[in-house]
Amino acid sequence: MSQEGINRGGGALFRGDTQDGLLHRAFLRGAGFSAEDVRRSPVIGIANTASELNPCNAGLDELAAEVKAGVRAAGGQPLEFPTISISEPFSRPSSMYLRNLMSMDVEEMVRASPLDGVVLLGGCDKTIPAQIMGALSAGVPAMVVAAGPRPVSCFGANREFTVDDVWPLCEQRRVGELDDGAWMALEGSVNVGVGTCNVMGTATTMAAVAEVLGFALPGSTLPAAASASRRALARLTGEAIVAAVGRGQLPTELVTLESLENAFRAITAMGGSTNAVIHLEAIAGRAGLRIGLERLDEWSRTTPVLADVRPGGRYLLEHLDQAGGVPEVLRRLGDRIHGEAPAAGGRTWGEVLDATPPPEGHPALRTAQDPVAPRGALRLMRGTLAPDGCVMKLAADAPARHRARVVVFDGLQDLHARIDDSELDVEASTILVLRGLGMVGAPGMPEVGHLPIPAKLHRQGVRDMVRISDARMSGTSTGSVVLHVSPESAVGGPLARLRTGDEVVIDAGTGELNHCVPEKEFAARAPVAPPPVPARGFARLQAQHALQPHEGCDLDFLVAPSVGSEGS
Repeated sequence: MSQEGINRGGGALFRGDTQDGLLHRAFLRGAGFSAEDVRRSPVIGIANTASELNPCNAGLDELAAEVKAGVRAAGGQPLEFPTISISEPFSRPSSMYLRNLMSMDVEEMVRASPLDGVVLLGGCDKTIPAQIMGALSAGVPAMVVAAGPRPVSCFGANREFTVDDVWPLCEQRRVGELDDGAWMALEGSVNVGVGTCNVMGTATTMAAVAEVLGFALPGSTLPAAASASRRALARLTGEAIVAAVGRGQLPTELVTLESLENAFRAITAMGGSTNAVIHLEAIAGRAGLRIGLERLDEWSRTTPVLADVRPGGRYLLEHLDQAGGVPEVLRRLGDRIHGEAPAAGGRTWGEVLDATPPPEGHPALRTAQDPVAPRGALRLMRGTLAPDGCVMKLAADAPARHRARVVVFDGLQDLHARIDDSELDVEASTILVLRGLGMVGAPGMPEVGHLPIPAKLHRQGVRDMVRISDARMSGTSTGSVVLHVSPESAVGGPLARLRTGDEVVIDAGTGELNHCVPEKEFAARAPVAPPPVPARGFARLQAQHALQPHEGCDLDFLVAPSVGSEGS
């Protein structure tokens, strides 16, 4: 290992004959480390987001122990430290509100500490993107170990009960079709072990992004949270980060337009979460790059869906793992993938795939010649309602073009007050609009864009409607929902001037979202009032500096100076 590689971080402070070095070595000796331990090189930080407030990340302590063993086996000194931990269901006002704060926590802890490299232990949706963003800004070699998906459970006659099965049951409960006994039984059936959502939701999507970008070892996305395979991967990551420090491989070297394209094409092929659009743009921004709506749309249009997995498909994540996981997805995408892009471990993806024999086939993963769908379900759109763009995950049976009148809800309180009113003027063809829930308005874009079906329509058998929002939706959800409308209504976007009874046309084929109100009349309308700027704390910082979805929703002062070509 070169001295340059060792000293790239701050770990040299531990080794020199300085007061800081002496005091820290003495502290570690007092904590039970041996004289040999405190002189090991390099020093590897382990950022552990395990938390009792975050069930997805509850198994990370066990993985941290394996990472430490791997670091020591490779001759390094592992030192574990905590950062904040973001839980999707428990964070208020939203997990997205805390993503940028967590990225700052990671960056500052890595910068402030005498570390040569860092292993990031994360899981729940916003954790891994926040960690990658922080690592890019901190500028020391970094690798990721994801928590992994939790076990599949059972409920009633469903022997393969996953988190996406919860949504229709919640709807049944809301309209009185699920009694107290069944609700209590459901409560004990949703989570039967540690780990992230057990479908291709945002957590698994972002673990796949980390793998494709070269932050996580090839094949590391899908093994179950508590499996021997994941523990082995954690140990191998400990060894690999020591090697990465020796190579001096910085995070910014992993994030290029080519590797970002690989990541987006991979998640498109796997039917990944809409949230990835925002996170990838934010990750690009920390590397001084801009992807842009048009580039994302072109990648989506030219990438087939290969993985037939839930929530949109038939099979489980374990079946996709058996089919070869993320590496096999990249192989089957063929020349759509940049093989020269780096994978974790010092090789390119081309070299990884050349050295990995294809596994036996499994119906969970199709070929490009026989895809689940010829193009991705994500539609990147813009128009008079979304001048800076929006995203739609088009349901398989939804029409590509839909024109109808809208019913507008101003925030969650208004939605909850009226959605189940028997007098609500709504039909199955009506477009439901929820505004005021964007990055500034909510704040933090909560996952509420998947508006509930009005109770009176649900009882008539309606299970999907077209919906539009400046919010987000869970990666475990499905349906015909337009999300991330940019600019959001709270900053004066056109959605702020829309009124109940207006007609809107959504054309997923041409990528347009337009209102049908005469432009002069629409411009003359007074927009809904924006929320007041918070008086203090991170809320004030976020309100004054948060970017819009098409720019990744990062804080403007955290984005790196531009170093590459931009999309539109």
